[in-house]
Amino acid sequence: MNELERFKDIQTFIFDVDGVLTNSDLIVLENGHLLRKMNVRDGYAIKRAIEKGYRVCIITGGNSSGVVQRLKGLGVADIYTNVRDKLDKYEDYIYAYELDPAHILYMGDDIPDYEVMRKVALPCCPYDASREIMGISRYVSPIKGGSGCARDVIEKVLKLNGDWLDDPKDVEFEIEGI
Repeated sequence: MNELERFKDIQTFIFDVDGVLTNSDLIVLENGHLLRKMNVRDGYAIKRAIEKGYRVCIITGGNSSGVVQRLKGLGVADIYTNVRDKLDKYEDYIYAYELDPAHILYMGDDIPDYEVMRKVALPCCPYDASREIMGISRYVSPIKGGSGCARDVIEKVLKLNGDWLDDPKDVEFEIEGI
């Protein structure tokens, strides 16, 4: 099976924040707060996926009220912050919603994501992820973290399932590799 064909079976997206939805650079303010930059196209894709009935979950070790506010504004209901054991939180999440890992995509970028990524059908990462994460990813986005890598994977799933455009017959598109 072509690896990109695996995108068609995805029903749930799980994302890390720092290094995936934001770039890996943090700006530390004098008061100790951290500034993160998020990509507006990632935001559009997340919102579109939710509108089309896909689940979107965030599991992050970070704890930014601004990030939570942004994600809630996009419609994300399942946001887990300040998580020290991502595998434990992932298992709680799939148990609570009776989800099948065969339909889950997880995008992470570093060691805290490693164990969860080994449990899902489609582990993905941005191209600037750590070597260990790249080594277990079934798809490495050509886009850096915080620069649209989440949109890259969401768009593939939605296009393959006819959910990207409301009237897809008006626009032709191709997905590289399929």
